[in-house]
Amino acid sequence: MTKAIAVLLILTMLIQIIKPLGLPGLRRRGDFWKLAIIAFAVWALALLLRDFT
Repeated sequence: MTKAIAVLLILTMLIQIIKPLGLPGLRRRGDFWKLAIIAFAVWALALLLRDFT
């Protein structure tokens, strides 16, 4: 599960660099770091949930 999440989030960061997604807060190519922060939070949450289930 965490590997799939990591791959999907890395792909979205690459897409953001190539062609911005156009979502609010993600309109410039340089905003890919925001996706990295979201990716870290989602990945940490997935790891925590895995430990409790």
